[in-house]
Amino acid sequence: MQTNFNALQLGDPNIARADEILRRCVHCGLCTATCPTYVLTGDERDSPRGRIYLMKQMFEGRDVTPTTVHHIDRCLSCLGCMTACPSEVDYMHLVDLARVRIEQRGHRSTKQRMTRWFLSRVLPNPNRFRLMLTLGWFAKPFRDVIAKMGFRRIAAALALVPPGALKLKILKPKSAFNPKAPQAKRVAIMLGCVQEVLAPAINLAAIRLLRRHGVDVMVVKDEACCGALVHHMGREEEARTFARHNIDAWTAVMRERLLDAIVLTAGGCGTMIKDYGNLLARDRGYAERAEYVSGLAKDVTEFLDDIGLNPPVMWTGLKVAYHGACSLQHGQRLDELPRRLLEQAGYTLTDIPEGHLCCGSAGTYNILEPELSGELRDRKLKNIEAIAPDVIVTGNIGCMAQLKAGTDIPFVHTVELLDWATGGPVRRPSSR
Repeated sequence: MQTNFNALQLGDPNIARADEILRRCVHCGLCTATCPTYVLTGDERDSPRGRIYLMKQMFEGRDVTPTTVHHIDRCLSCLGCMTACPSEVDYMHLVDLARVRIEQRGHRSTKQRMTRWFLSRVLPNPNRFRLMLTLGWFAKPFRDVIAKMGFRRIAAALALVPPGALKLKILKPKSAFNPKAPQAKRVAIMLGCVQEVLAPAINLAAIRLLRRHGVDVMVVKDEACCGALVHHMGREEEARTFARHNIDAWTAVMRERLLDAIVLTAGGCGTMIKDYGNLLARDRGYAERAEYVSGLAKDVTEFLDDIGLNPPVMWTGLKVAYHGACSLQHGQRLDELPRRLLEQAGYTLTDIPEGHLCCGSAGTYNILEPELSGELRDRKLKNIEAIAPDVIVTGNIGCMAQLKAGTDIPFVHTVELLDWATGGPVRRPSSR
Protein backbone atom coordinates (compact mmCIF):
# COMPACT_ATOMS: atom_id res chain seq x y z
CA MET A 1 0.00 0.00 0.00
CA GLN A 2 1.31 3.44 -0.92
CA THR A 3 1.48 5.91 1.99
CA ASN A 4 1.91 9.68 2.07
CA PHE A 5 3.71 10.62 5.26
CA ASN A 6 6.11 13.55 5.36
CA ALA A 7 9.48 13.56 7.12
CA LEU A 8 8.09 15.36 10.17
CA GLN A 9 5.36 12.76 10.61
CA LEU A 10 7.83 9.89 10.24
CA GLY A 11 9.83 11.39 13.11
CA ASP A 12 7.06 10.09 15.37
CA PRO A 13 7.93 6.43 16.21
CA ASN A 14 4.24 5.46 16.19
CA ILE A 15 3.68 6.92 12.72
CA ALA A 16 6.90 5.30 11.47
CA ARG A 17 5.68 1.95 12.78
CA ALA A 18 2.24 2.42 11.22
CA ASP A 19 3.86 3.32 7.89
CA GLU A 20 5.97 0.16 7.99
CA ILE A 21 2.90 -2.00 8.61
CA LEU A 22 0.68 -0.24 6.07
CA ARG A 23 3.22 -0.69 3.28
CA ARG A 24 3.05 -4.46 3.62
CA CYS A 25 -0.65 -4.61 2.69
CA VAL A 26 -1.19 -5.47 -1.00
CA HIS A 27 -5.03 -5.26 -0.99
CA CYS A 28 -5.37 -8.96 -1.88
CA GLY A 29 -8.54 -9.36 0.21
CA LEU A 30 -7.76 -12.85 1.54
CA CYS A 31 -8.40 -11.47 5.01
CA THR A 32 -12.05 -10.67 4.33
CA ALA A 33 -13.28 -14.26 4.47
CA THR A 34 -11.74 -14.71 7.93
CA CYS A 35 -13.12 -11.47 9.40
CA PRO A 36 -16.20 -12.11 11.59
CA THR A 37 -17.64 -8.61 11.20
CA TYR A 38 -17.28 -8.61 7.42
CA VAL A 39 -18.89 -12.06 7.25
CA LEU A 40 -21.88 -10.63 9.13
CA THR A 41 -22.24 -7.19 7.54
CA GLY A 42 -20.65 -7.49 4.09
CA ASP A 43 -19.43 -3.90 4.56
CA GLU A 44 -15.87 -3.43 3.26
CA ARG A 45 -15.26 -0.93 6.07
CA ASP A 46 -15.88 -3.78 8.52
CA SER A 47 -13.12 -5.87 6.93
CA PRO A 48 -9.40 -5.73 7.77
CA ARG A 49 -8.66 -4.32 4.32
CA GLY A 50 -11.26 -1.59 4.72
CA ARG A 51 -10.14 -0.74 8.24
CA ILE A 52 -6.53 -0.55 7.10
CA TYR A 53 -7.53 2.07 4.53
CA LEU A 54 -9.44 4.04 7.19
CA MET A 55 -6.44 3.84 9.52
CA LYS A 56 -4.13 4.99 6.74
CA GLN A 57 -6.25 8.11 6.22
CA MET A 58 -6.34 8.79 9.94
CA PHE A 59 -2.57 8.41 10.43
CA GLU A 60 -1.85 10.60 7.42
CA GLY A 61 -3.40 13.49 9.27
CA ARG A 62 -7.06 13.52 8.41
CA ASP A 63 -9.61 14.11 11.17
CA VAL A 64 -10.68 11.20 13.34
CA THR A 65 -14.17 10.94 11.90
CA PRO A 66 -17.18 9.25 13.54
CA THR A 67 -17.18 6.76 10.64
CA THR A 68 -13.57 5.76 11.32
CA VAL A 69 -14.23 5.40 15.05
CA HIS A 70 -17.38 3.34 14.40
CA HIS A 71 -15.67 0.78 12.18
CA ILE A 72 -12.47 0.51 14.24
CA ASP A 73 -14.60 -0.01 17.36
CA ARG A 74 -16.37 -2.88 15.59
CA CYS A 75 -13.07 -4.76 15.16
CA LEU A 76 -12.82 -7.68 17.59
CA SER A 77 -9.01 -7.97 17.38
CA CYS A 78 -9.57 -11.68 16.83
CA LEU A 79 -6.51 -11.58 14.52
CA GLY A 80 -7.95 -14.13 12.10
CA CYS A 81 -6.79 -11.78 9.36
CA MET A 82 -3.17 -12.22 10.46
CA THR A 83 -3.43 -15.99 10.19
CA ALA A 84 -4.76 -15.64 6.63
CA CYS A 85 -2.48 -12.82 5.43
CA PRO A 86 0.20 -13.96 2.93
CA SER A 87 2.05 -10.64 3.33
CA GLU A 88 2.30 -10.95 7.13
CA VAL A 89 0.72 -7.57 7.77
CA ASP A 90 1.00 -6.84 11.51
CA TYR A 91 -2.64 -5.89 11.89
CA MET A 92 -2.58 -6.45 15.67
CA HIS A 93 -0.16 -3.63 16.37
CA LEU A 94 -1.64 -1.39 13.67
CA VAL A 95 -5.12 -1.47 15.18
CA ASP A 96 -3.60 -0.99 18.65
CA LEU A 97 -1.93 2.21 17.40
CA ALA A 98 -5.22 3.32 15.87
CA ARG A 99 -7.15 2.80 19.08
CA VAL A 100 -4.66 4.88 21.04
CA ARG A 101 -4.95 7.69 18.48
CA ILE A 102 -8.75 7.53 18.61
CA GLU A 103 -8.71 7.81 22.40
CA GLN A 104 -6.34 10.77 22.17
CA ARG A 105 -8.07 12.62 19.34
CA GLY A 106 -11.48 11.07 18.81
CA HIS A 107 -14.77 12.58 19.85
CA ARG A 108 -16.70 10.08 21.92
CA SER A 109 -20.00 10.82 23.59
CA THR A 110 -20.13 11.27 27.34
CA LYS A 111 -21.94 7.94 27.64
CA GLN A 112 -19.20 6.13 25.68
CA ARG A 113 -16.43 7.69 27.75
CA MET A 114 -18.17 6.83 31.02
CA THR A 115 -18.82 3.24 29.93
CA ARG A 116 -15.19 2.70 28.98
CA TRP A 117 -13.94 4.34 32.16
CA PHE A 118 -16.25 2.15 34.26
CA LEU A 119 -15.14 -1.07 32.54
CA SER A 120 -11.49 -0.12 32.94
CA ARG A 121 -11.99 0.31 36.68
CA VAL A 122 -14.14 -2.75 37.39
CA LEU A 123 -13.05 -5.68 35.22
CA PRO A 124 -9.32 -5.66 36.06
CA ASN A 125 -10.11 -5.66 39.81
CA PRO A 126 -11.46 -9.01 41.10
CA ASN A 127 -13.12 -7.52 44.20
CA ARG A 128 -14.91 -4.79 42.25
CA PHE A 129 -15.86 -7.27 39.54
CA ARG A 130 -17.38 -9.66 42.06
CA LEU A 131 -19.35 -6.80 43.64
CA MET A 132 -20.71 -5.77 40.23
CA LEU A 133 -21.73 -9.37 39.50
CA THR A 134 -23.65 -9.43 42.80
CA LEU A 135 -25.45 -6.19 41.93
CA GLY A 136 -26.01 -7.48 38.40
CA TRP A 137 -27.69 -10.62 39.72
CA PHE A 138 -30.35 -8.47 41.42
CA ALA A 139 -30.79 -6.28 38.33
CA LYS A 140 -30.87 -9.11 35.78
CA PRO A 141 -34.67 -9.69 35.95
CA PHE A 142 -35.12 -6.11 34.69
CA ARG A 143 -32.77 -6.54 31.74
CA ASP A 144 -35.47 -6.20 29.07
CA VAL A 145 -36.82 -3.03 30.67
CA ILE A 146 -33.30 -1.58 30.85
CA ALA A 147 -32.75 -2.39 27.18
CA LYS A 148 -36.01 -0.68 26.17
CA MET A 149 -34.91 2.41 28.06
CA GLY A 150 -31.93 2.63 25.69
CA PHE A 151 -29.23 1.25 28.00
CA ARG A 152 -28.28 -1.58 25.65
CA ARG A 153 -24.72 -1.95 26.94
CA ILE A 154 -25.93 -2.35 30.52
CA ALA A 155 -28.46 -4.91 29.32
CA ALA A 156 -25.71 -6.76 27.46
CA ALA A 157 -23.58 -6.83 30.60
CA LEU A 158 -26.49 -8.18 32.64
CA ALA A 159 -26.99 -11.00 30.13
CA LEU A 160 -23.48 -12.22 30.98
CA VAL A 161 -24.10 -12.40 34.74
CA PRO A 162 -24.05 -16.14 35.66
CA PRO A 163 -27.00 -17.63 37.57
CA GLY A 164 -24.76 -18.49 40.51
CA ALA A 165 -23.30 -14.99 40.86
CA LEU A 166 -24.23 -14.75 44.56
CA LYS A 167 -22.22 -17.88 45.32
CA LEU A 168 -19.03 -16.77 43.58
CA LYS A 169 -16.00 -16.51 45.84
CA ILE A 170 -12.47 -15.35 45.16
CA LEU A 171 -10.29 -18.34 45.99
CA LYS A 172 -6.60 -17.58 46.36
CA PRO A 173 -4.69 -20.82 45.82
CA LYS A 174 -1.37 -21.24 47.56
CA SER A 175 2.02 -21.88 46.03
CA ALA A 176 2.82 -25.58 45.74
CA PHE A 177 6.35 -26.89 46.32
CA ASN A 178 8.10 -30.23 46.63
CA PRO A 179 10.94 -29.80 49.15
CA LYS A 180 12.34 -33.21 48.21
CA ALA A 181 12.95 -32.09 44.64
CA PRO A 182 14.83 -28.78 44.89
CA GLN A 183 15.80 -28.89 41.21
CA ALA A 184 12.22 -29.16 40.02
CA LYS A 185 11.08 -26.76 37.35
CA ARG A 186 9.68 -23.58 38.87
CA VAL A 187 6.87 -21.54 37.35
CA ALA A 188 4.63 -18.65 38.31
CA ILE A 189 0.96 -19.10 37.44
CA MET A 190 -1.10 -16.05 36.56
CA LEU A 191 -4.55 -16.27 38.14
CA GLY A 192 -6.27 -13.73 35.89
CA CYS A 193 -8.60 -10.99 37.13
CA VAL A 194 -11.90 -12.15 35.55
CA GLN A 195 -11.10 -15.87 35.70
CA GLU A 196 -10.22 -15.63 39.38
CA VAL A 197 -13.83 -14.66 40.05
CA LEU A 198 -15.83 -16.58 37.43
CA ALA A 199 -13.94 -19.89 37.39
CA PRO A 200 -11.31 -20.35 40.13
CA ALA A 201 -11.50 -24.11 39.56
CA ILE A 202 -9.42 -23.61 36.39
CA ASN A 203 -6.41 -22.34 38.33
CA LEU A 204 -6.79 -25.06 40.94
CA ALA A 205 -6.82 -27.70 38.20
CA ALA A 206 -3.74 -26.16 36.59
CA ILE A 207 -1.82 -26.19 39.87
CA ARG A 208 -2.77 -29.83 40.55
CA LEU A 209 -1.77 -30.81 37.03
CA LEU A 210 1.59 -29.05 37.17
CA ARG A 211 2.41 -30.46 40.63
CA ARG A 212 1.57 -33.94 39.36
CA HIS A 213 4.24 -33.36 36.73
CA GLY A 214 6.82 -32.43 39.37
CA VAL A 215 6.65 -28.66 38.85
CA ASP A 216 6.90 -26.11 41.68
CA VAL A 217 4.13 -23.55 41.22
CA MET A 218 4.41 -19.99 42.54
CA VAL A 219 1.30 -17.89 43.15
CA VAL A 220 2.58 -14.30 43.02
CA LYS A 221 0.40 -12.28 45.39
CA ASP A 222 1.36 -8.89 43.97
CA GLU A 223 0.37 -9.61 40.37
CA ALA A 224 -2.30 -7.47 38.72
CA CYS A 225 -4.41 -7.61 35.57
CA CYS A 226 -2.33 -8.35 32.46
CA GLY A 227 -3.56 -5.09 30.92
CA ALA A 228 -5.34 -6.56 27.90
CA LEU A 229 -8.79 -5.23 28.84
CA VAL A 230 -7.68 -1.60 28.92
CA HIS A 231 -5.18 -2.01 26.09
CA HIS A 232 -7.91 -3.00 23.64
CA MET A 233 -9.83 0.14 24.57
CA GLY A 234 -6.88 2.31 23.55
CA ARG A 235 -5.92 3.14 27.14
CA GLU A 236 -2.27 2.48 26.45
CA GLU A 237 -0.68 4.12 29.48
CA GLU A 238 -2.96 2.17 31.81
CA ALA A 239 -1.91 -1.04 30.06
CA ARG A 240 1.74 -0.10 30.50
CA THR A 241 1.16 0.56 34.19
CA PHE A 242 -0.27 -2.96 34.60
CA ALA A 243 2.66 -4.41 32.64
CA ARG A 244 5.25 -2.60 34.75
CA HIS A 245 3.53 -3.73 37.95
CA ASN A 246 3.57 -7.37 36.88
CA ILE A 247 7.15 -7.24 35.68
CA ASP A 248 8.19 -5.85 39.07
CA ALA A 249 6.23 -8.60 40.87
CA TRP A 250 7.73 -11.43 38.81
CA THR A 251 11.22 -9.92 38.99
CA ALA A 252 10.98 -9.86 42.80
CA VAL A 253 10.13 -13.57 42.82
CA MET A 254 13.03 -14.33 40.47
CA ARG A 255 15.56 -12.71 42.78
CA GLU A 256 15.26 -15.80 44.96
CA ARG A 257 15.39 -18.24 42.05
CA LEU A 258 14.75 -17.85 38.33
CA LEU A 259 11.48 -19.01 36.83
CA ASP A 260 11.33 -21.56 34.04
CA ALA A 261 8.07 -20.06 32.80
CA ILE A 262 5.15 -17.78 33.56
CA VAL A 263 2.19 -20.07 32.94
CA LEU A 264 -1.10 -18.66 31.63
CA THR A 265 -4.46 -20.42 31.61
CA ALA A 266 -6.35 -17.58 29.87
CA GLY A 267 -5.56 -17.21 26.18
CA GLY A 268 -6.20 -13.46 26.20
CA CYS A 269 -3.70 -12.91 29.02
CA GLY A 270 -1.12 -15.01 27.21
CA THR A 271 -1.35 -12.98 24.01
CA MET A 272 -0.97 -9.77 26.02
CA ILE A 273 1.98 -10.81 28.19
CA LYS A 274 3.84 -12.24 25.22
CA ASP A 275 3.60 -8.71 23.78
CA TYR A 276 5.02 -6.88 26.82
CA GLY A 277 8.33 -6.54 24.99
CA ASN A 278 6.62 -4.54 22.25
CA LEU A 279 4.43 -2.56 24.65
CA LEU A 280 7.42 -1.33 26.68
CA ALA A 281 10.02 -1.32 23.89
CA ARG A 282 10.73 2.39 24.37
CA ASP A 283 10.66 2.33 28.17
CA ARG A 284 14.29 2.52 29.24
CA GLY A 285 13.57 1.23 32.73
CA TYR A 286 11.58 -1.80 31.60
CA ALA A 287 12.34 -2.64 27.96
CA GLU A 288 14.91 -5.36 28.66
CA ARG A 289 12.94 -6.97 31.49
CA ALA A 290 9.73 -6.78 29.46
CA GLU A 291 11.35 -8.68 26.62
CA TYR A 292 12.63 -11.30 29.08
CA VAL A 293 9.19 -11.72 30.67
CA SER A 294 7.56 -12.04 27.24
CA GLY A 295 9.93 -14.90 26.50
CA LEU A 296 8.96 -16.66 29.75
CA ALA A 297 5.20 -16.44 29.11
CA LYS A 298 3.67 -19.74 28.03
CA ASP A 299 0.16 -21.05 27.75
CA VAL A 300 -0.27 -24.00 30.09
CA THR A 301 -0.54 -26.35 27.10
CA GLU A 302 2.78 -25.05 25.73
CA PHE A 303 4.52 -25.75 29.02
CA LEU A 304 2.98 -29.21 29.36
CA ASP A 305 4.07 -30.05 25.84
CA ASP A 306 7.62 -28.95 26.69
CA ILE A 307 7.90 -31.18 29.78
CA GLY A 308 5.82 -34.05 28.41
CA LEU A 309 2.27 -34.95 29.43
CA ASN A 310 1.94 -37.85 31.87
CA PRO A 311 0.11 -40.90 30.49
CA PRO A 312 -3.65 -40.81 31.15
CA VAL A 313 -5.02 -42.92 33.98
CA MET A 314 -8.58 -42.96 32.66
CA TRP A 315 -10.31 -43.08 29.31
CA THR A 316 -13.62 -41.61 28.35
CA GLY A 317 -16.16 -41.86 25.59
CA LEU A 318 -17.20 -38.22 25.87
CA LYS A 319 -17.82 -36.44 22.59
CA VAL A 320 -15.75 -33.27 23.02
CA ALA A 321 -16.13 -30.15 20.87
CA TYR A 322 -12.95 -28.07 20.91
CA HIS A 323 -13.51 -24.32 20.60
CA GLY A 324 -10.27 -22.64 19.56
CA ALA A 325 -10.13 -19.27 21.28
CA CYS A 326 -8.95 -16.54 18.89
CA SER A 327 -6.26 -15.50 21.37
CA LEU A 328 -4.79 -19.00 21.09
CA GLN A 329 -5.34 -19.98 17.46
CA HIS A 330 -4.63 -16.56 15.95
CA GLY A 331 -2.92 -14.51 18.65
CA GLN A 332 -0.46 -17.19 19.79
CA ARG A 333 -0.72 -19.62 16.87
CA LEU A 334 -1.48 -22.50 19.25
CA ASP A 335 -4.44 -24.05 17.48
CA GLU A 336 -3.13 -27.60 17.05
CA LEU A 337 -1.16 -27.99 20.29
CA PRO A 338 -4.12 -28.03 22.75
CA ARG A 339 -5.95 -30.45 20.45
CA ARG A 340 -2.94 -32.76 20.32
CA LEU A 341 -2.59 -32.80 24.11
CA LEU A 342 -6.29 -33.57 24.59
CA GLU A 343 -6.09 -36.44 22.10
CA GLN A 344 -2.92 -37.67 23.82
CA ALA A 345 -4.89 -37.67 27.08
CA GLY A 346 -7.49 -39.97 25.52
CA TYR A 347 -10.22 -37.63 24.34
CA THR A 348 -11.86 -37.78 20.93
CA LEU A 349 -12.34 -34.27 19.56
CA THR A 350 -14.97 -33.07 17.12
CA ASP A 351 -14.28 -29.98 15.04
CA ILE A 352 -16.75 -27.11 15.20
CA PRO A 353 -17.85 -25.77 11.79
CA GLU A 354 -16.47 -22.28 11.08
CA GLY A 355 -14.05 -22.81 13.94
CA HIS A 356 -11.87 -19.93 12.73
CA LEU A 357 -14.58 -17.33 13.40
CA CYS A 358 -14.69 -15.47 16.73
CA CYS A 359 -17.46 -16.19 19.25
CA GLY A 360 -17.94 -12.46 19.87
CA SER A 361 -16.45 -12.21 23.37
CA ALA A 362 -13.18 -10.32 22.69
CA GLY A 363 -12.62 -8.83 26.13
CA THR A 364 -15.15 -6.02 26.52
CA TYR A 365 -16.54 -6.32 22.98
CA ASN A 366 -19.65 -8.22 24.09
CA ILE A 367 -20.57 -5.20 26.23
CA LEU A 368 -19.46 -2.37 23.94
CA GLU A 369 -20.81 -3.92 20.71
CA PRO A 370 -23.66 -6.16 21.92
CA GLU A 371 -25.51 -6.53 18.60
CA LEU A 372 -22.60 -7.92 16.57
CA SER A 373 -21.36 -9.89 19.55
CA GLY A 374 -24.77 -11.49 19.96
CA GLU A 375 -24.92 -12.47 16.30
CA LEU A 376 -21.49 -14.07 16.49
CA ARG A 377 -22.40 -15.91 19.70
CA ASP A 378 -25.61 -17.30 18.18
CA ARG A 379 -23.75 -18.34 15.02
CA LYS A 380 -21.09 -20.12 17.06
CA LEU A 381 -23.66 -21.88 19.26
CA LYS A 382 -25.63 -22.99 16.22
CA ASN A 383 -22.50 -24.59 14.80
CA ILE A 384 -21.72 -26.25 18.14
CA GLU A 385 -25.22 -27.62 18.58
CA ALA A 386 -25.13 -29.02 15.04
CA ILE A 387 -22.48 -31.55 16.14
CA ALA A 388 -24.25 -32.30 19.46
CA PRO A 389 -21.22 -32.68 21.75
CA ASP A 390 -21.34 -33.95 25.34
CA VAL A 391 -19.00 -31.21 26.47
CA ILE A 392 -17.32 -28.09 25.03
CA VAL A 393 -13.70 -27.35 25.86
CA THR A 394 -11.80 -24.12 25.36
CA GLY A 395 -8.72 -22.34 26.67
CA ASN A 396 -10.05 -18.86 27.41
CA ILE A 397 -12.40 -17.64 30.13
CA GLY A 398 -13.89 -14.93 27.92
CA CYS A 399 -15.16 -17.50 25.42
CA MET A 400 -16.62 -19.59 28.24
CA ALA A 401 -18.50 -16.64 29.73
CA GLN A 402 -19.79 -15.59 26.31
CA LEU A 403 -21.05 -18.98 25.18
CA LYS A 404 -22.26 -20.51 28.47
CA ALA A 405 -25.04 -17.94 28.63
CA GLY A 406 -26.65 -19.40 25.50
CA THR A 407 -26.43 -23.17 25.88
CA ASP A 408 -26.98 -25.99 28.35
CA ILE A 409 -24.03 -27.99 27.01
CA PRO A 410 -21.40 -28.17 29.78
CA PHE A 411 -18.20 -26.14 29.41
CA VAL A 412 -14.74 -26.96 30.72
CA HIS A 413 -11.27 -25.51 30.31
CA THR A 414 -8.62 -27.53 28.50
CA VAL A 415 -6.55 -27.81 31.66
CA GLU A 416 -9.51 -29.27 33.57
CA LEU A 417 -9.86 -32.15 31.10
CA LEU A 418 -6.10 -32.78 31.21
CA ASP A 419 -6.17 -32.75 35.01
CA TRP A 420 -9.05 -35.20 35.05
CA ALA A 421 -7.41 -37.56 32.57
CA THR A 422 -4.10 -37.72 34.45
CA GLY A 423 -5.44 -38.41 37.93
CA GLY A 424 -7.22 -35.26 39.11
CA PRO A 425 -10.59 -35.31 40.85
CA VAL A 426 -13.54 -36.05 38.62
CA ARG A 427 -16.20 -33.37 38.72
CA ARG A 428 -19.30 -32.69 36.68
CA PRO A 429 -18.52 -30.09 33.98
CA SER A 430 -20.39 -26.88 34.65
CA SER A 431 -23.22 -25.74 32.40
CA ARG A 432 -25.05 -22.46 32.85
